[in-house]
Amino acid sequence: MPTDWMPGATRLDIGDHAPTDGGPAKALAHITWDRNATAKAPAALVPYENLRDYFGKNSAGKAVAPHILWDPFTGRITQFVPASSRSKSLADSAGGTRTNRAGSVVIQVEALFFPYCVVGGKTYARLADTPCKGWAELRAWVRSWGVPDAWPMGRPTDFTPHRSEAIWGKSPGWYAHAHVPENDHQDPGSWPAFTIEEDPMAGMTKRDIYDAVWKTDAIPGPADAADHKTNPNWQPQSVIKDVQARIRSMDKRLSAQTAAITALAKLAGGGADTKAIVAAVEKAIESAVIDVNINTTPEG
Repeated sequence: MPTDWMPGATRLDIGDHAPTDGGPAKALAHITWDRNATAKAPAALVPYENLRDYFGKNSAGKAVAPHILWDPFTGRITQFVPASSRSKSLADSAGGTRTNRAGSVVIQVEALFFPYCVVGGKTYARLADTPCKGWAELRAWVRSWGVPDAWPMGRPTDFTPHRSEAIWGKSPGWYAHAHVPENDHQDPGSWPAFTIEEDPMAGMTKRDIYDAVWKTDAIPGPADAADHKTNPNWQPQSVIKDVQARIRSMDKRLSAQTAAITALAKLAGGGADTKAIVAAVEKAIESAVIDVNINTTPEG
């Protein structure tokens, strides 16, 4: 059962509550972007308390307060309005496309971050490179409100805006500030990934894939094939069909991953050697392919 106030978060209720319009459940990704630092001139991260007090106690800050202020370096979270209320971090022109209210929930998250901030002597160019403490708990709470682990307009990887009123109006999921109609901000630039459970093959080694194909209770492994006459579990036709199906499934997954990385390489533009990236990916995938030699000789 979803809760209006995130468990474990500090509550600083600003009292400005109003209903949403209904529709696809959404979450919004922002960064506070308090300073304009660069790779050559990084700057210290603004204290969390400054932003908490700005949104929670300052009249100007309350007017644009999100639901959540999140510190990805410590995991601290402060919530200013309940999830069932709209917040006001998005521009919303009168008579135009609804933004702050455009969903059953529109949960807005401001991450305490700006590019090239310095924390503990280390410079962070992207939010996704921070420790992202508290992200798992924050994501779980947002998901409890029906917001799927999806980016209808793509997970943000840079500060390029991509906006579509059609997608915004009909698709649930997470959106970057740079995805929202009527807005001109380009943040957050990056955002932490959803957990590995979304892709069961993510991070799998060649050994892992091999085990996933062969090590089941019903299917004997290759070592058993040579001894199939004395193995009561040996069923050649069922083994062949099952393994072939599994391999086809893996082939589709590997092809999809190759296509995705090819697209990412192209998006990188002139700064990347697209052919070199694709070749490296294909080589990596080729090294993970399993050579399965199926004995189709009937039992005798």
